[in-house]
Amino acid sequence: MPRALPRRRPKAVRVATLGDLMLDVVIAPGRPLQRATDVPGHVSLRQGGSAANTARWLARLGVRSTLVTAVGRDEAGRVLVETLRKDGVIVRATKVPNRSTGRIGVLVQFGGERSFVADRGAADELRPTDLKAGWFAVDLLHLPAYSLIGPPLADAGRRGIDLARAGGALVSLDLASAGPLLAKGRRAAHRLVEEAAPDILFSTAAEAEAYLGTYDVAGLIEAAPLAVVKRGAGGATVLSRRAGETGVLRFEVATPAFAATDTTGAGDAFDAGFLASFLSAAAGERLRPAALRRAALAGHRAASRQLRSGSRELSMGQSG
Repeated sequence: MPRALPRRRPKAVRVATLGDLMLDVVIAPGRPLQRATDVPGHVSLRQGGSAANTARWLARLGVRSTLVTAVGRDEAGRVLVETLRKDGVIVRATKVPNRSTGRIGVLVQFGGERSFVADRGAADELRPTDLKAGWFAVDLLHLPAYSLIGPPLADAGRRGIDLARAGGALVSLDLASAGPLLAKGRRAAHRLVEEAAPDILFSTAAEAEAYLGTYDVAGLIEAAPLAVVKRGAGGATVLSRRAGETGVLRFEVATPAFAATDTTGAGDAFDAGFLASFLSAAAGERLRPAALRRAALAGHRAASRQLRSGSRELSMGQSG
């Protein structure tokens, strides 16, 4: 009787993420703030940074996930790197002397919306010379727009794109935040996206409207052959255009609503869920409507898990 051939395990999807690993200081008041006095609430220290959040969720979803980042030579940087490694992320962290690890103050408002105060510190100090080509031998490189806004990090981001594309990788970009993206005007923001030439573009509805200057998000298809507009409880809009075709496929993906008191990290988790599903499909099937719907629903499931579980609080000053 002929011996059965062993089944080959499917090749693990490999994604590199380049950008910020930050310390989030999350402030959640228990009732409306009052001028010049105290209100009860909760203050916590958590792992943050858009790039790091996406890398963490990619690893949780079974992707071989690498984060390329910069931190300070301080306790916060050490703890953040250790935390991500425990989640299965391969962390390529440059330690920057004389700069503190980046910090973000997150004020959580009622209904889950947030306001931010960013002290990016070492996060913006990643340089092209810090990168190694082997880190970008992946299926896709993902960047938040923060990684392309100002030097030296922007130079490192563009170098990372070049290294990834040289190895045949796709590139995805998340517009991330309208304020920093449009700080130098809409024309500069468009030039930033055009130079990145992403294969996949992620955006919230508000970011898309700010970037395009119109409520009609259809214009995102001019920036990437696949655009995904995240609408929170309203689901997602998917726009795609196949190479050599003039027609644009557009459809809405409805998702179950989920109440949340803190939406921090949900958009990054959505990106991870979408990418994990999208990349697991055969290359010739990825832009088919059924595959794109599955990817959008996978993104929503990851975001829902983030909303339910949040991010665990960091133990500063402790190891192991």
